Amino acid sequence: MNAEWFHVANEREIASPALLIFRERVERNIRRMLQIAGGPGRLRPHVKTHKLGPLVRAQIAHGITKFKCATIAEAEMTAEAGAADVLLAFQPVGPAVDRLGSLRRKFPGTAFSTIADSEEAIRALGAAQSAGPLEVLLDVDCGMHRTGVAPGEEAARLYRMIAGTPGLRTGGLHAYDGHIHEADAAERSRQCEDAFAGVVALRERLTREGLAVPLLVAGGTPTLPMHARYADRELSPGTCVLWDFGYGDKFGDMPFEIAAVLLARVVSRPGGNRLCLDLGYKAVASENPLPRVRVLEIPDAAQVMHSEEHLVIETPRAGEFHIGQCLHAVPRHICPTVALHGEVCVVEAGEARERWPVTARARRISI
Repeated sequence: MNAEWFHVANEREIASPALLIFRERVERNIRRMLQIAGGPGRLRPHVKTHKLGPLVRAQIAHGITKFKCATIAEAEMTAEAGAADVLLAFQPVGPAVDRLGSLRRKFPGTAFSTIADSEEAIRALGAAQSAGPLEVLLDVDCGMHRTGVAPGEEAARLYRMIAGTPGLRTGGLHAYDGHIHEADAAERSRQCEDAFAGVVALRERLTREGLAVPLLVAGGTPTLPMHARYADRELSPGTCVLWDFGYGDKFGDMPFEIAAVLLARVVSRPGGNRLCLDLGYKAVASENPLPRVRVLEIPDAAQVMHSEEHLVIETPRAGEFHIGQCLHAVPRHICPTVALHGEVCVVEAGEARERWPVTARARRISI
């Protein structure tokens, strides 16, 4: 791979810090995702990584029709981009219940569904429906212990409640295994099998009871190849479309490439071996410890200070870089990094050609 792939011919025109999206790399990542899934039919990619309507449309162009999202704004952006089927994978509470109803009325050509894991949410969803039955999937806790109900009697009872609630229709099961991040693919596969044994047993039980269980929406990016082995599961990866060094370093078995890079500039040289970049934690996700980015020109530089607008790095090569020089950095975690930017610069054939607003970083678009 050409070590200079991340340079942009007209980067002098780009104010920093900026998030660059490399279109050709995105396209290759979409094709790799499709190859692992065996085609578009079972894919339900998560849009929370990129929050970009044009990237939804890029996936639709490859035949993908179903998407997953985490917010009402993401759902609206995805429907506006032309998605046929949108799953809100976040139990609606409070005003979100009525906002989901408003979405269904605004976009009658899009099939919306959501998840629930409690009596309160099921009742609220049923009472609010005025646009025909809403498909609801039971959110099942397969080991992450963040949301969902453990597979068993209580899960079966709640599923029966969905089936018996006027205004609702059983959509199946949703189970996210974000706690599985073992680097070794064989061990990750074993953990995935263990985590989903209860989910599969629950589905079989519900089917024996005569209940419709149309879907099992399973996993994220790290377990995409594991769930892809099962023809009866929908797959919902997200990070793989843009990728980052957190996943790239850990999951060497996955064939994706970095498609999003932060453009920064040297704004100060405060010491003999120090450089200060305009890449503060208002421009890159800061929930992880340092290093939060990997500077591609100096990948071994030590990151010693990070504040709102500044990143200070140490390297014996500091003298090679001048004030105002552009440097390029890959974030450890791309998803919350995207949400910090109002727009992205789209790079094609080595040149920044477009700017796309990050529409769904907003909590509200129109609804």
